[in-house]
Amino acid sequence: MPSLPPASPVRPEKRKAQRVAWLALNVVLIGLALWIIREFIVPTIWAGVITIALWPALLRLTGPGHDTRSATLIAFGLTFVVGLFVALPILFVVVQTLREAHDLLAWFKAVEANGIPVPDVLPRLPLGAQLIDWWQTNLAHPLHSSPAVVGMNGTSTVATVSRHFGLVALRSFVHFGFMLLVLFVLLRTGPRLADQSLRAVRRLFGAAGAKLAANMAAAVRGTVTGLVVVGLGEGLLIGSAYEVAGLPRAGAFGLLTAIAAMLPFCAPIVFCVAALWLFSQGETGGAITVLATGTIVVFVAEHFVRPMMIGNTTRLPFLLVLFGILGGAQTFGLVGIFIGPSLMTALAVMWREAAR
Repeated sequence: MPSLPPASPVRPEKRKAQRVAWLALNVVLIGLALWIIREFIVPTIWAGVITIALWPALLRLTGPGHDTRSATLIAFGLTFVVGLFVALPILFVVVQTLREAHDLLAWFKAVEANGIPVPDVLPRLPLGAQLIDWWQTNLAHPLHSSPAVVGMNGTSTVATVSRHFGLVALRSFVHFGFMLLVLFVLLRTGPRLADQSLRAVRRLFGAAGAKLAANMAAAVRGTVTGLVVVGLGEGLLIGSAYEVAGLPRAGAFGLLTAIAAMLPFCAPIVFCVAALWLFSQGETGGAITVLATGTIVVFVAEHFVRPMMIGNTTRLPFLLVLFGILGGAQTFGLVGIFIGPSLMTALAVMWREAAR
């Protein structure tokens, strides 16, 4: 086999051009890879967020001398628990909906044929006369001829909405399954992958980059803890108000409130619906109790407790935590709730290093 000729020395300007070309090639390849997997980027980010949140538990369970089989079992168990944590509330809502579906369908057929009577609470509300006039014009008569619904084109609209909902549900199911798969792989290869990532960060950005990455991971972990713990607390307190107000299925509404409260400022959607139902049944005192309790609990939790929990973990000022959560959610969607505080942490760390 002929030997390769000795490499000729490369001039500095040519070496620089090769480095630029190599960097451009890397950028192009990374961009193409991200474009190919663009549909699964968000589930992958979710898997990464959950992995960071579970990292202390993973290290305690695996220990220093774990083998491959135990690592696989631990990763599978944690993935299974996460799947149940997400799937059980959804199954609960679906089962409750199916239980009420027969009564709901009968009610819909009745109001379609006869209309919806004017609720007794409307005359006691502000602008009650205008609301009564609108209700009598649009909802008090058979709905198939009501001006409020005549433009919906009944059957075709229902079919279109059902088809769209089915596609969204299927897409969400696929993304959820992919997220669990990525989560299992990350947990399975966690310690080795963490060591490789830390070495790569140190090689590229030095010790300051490694410290910044550790602080950003702590911000994500603190955000997850703050969202889950505060959400469960809000659901418990507002659920107690449901029970006191005499709301039917107060436990189910409390669970829905806890799930919604894990997302910033989503709990009011649930307790406002509960209060409106109580108003429609003439339970004005119960409705006021639910509204007052929900408003106070959400205000204190979202503006003080949650930012304080996340800020204590990341040593972030109150305003940066609040801006990170709200701005991240507005910019990146739900996953931005975790991206925002981590970016604010990076900003704070760089500011502290520059101010030294």
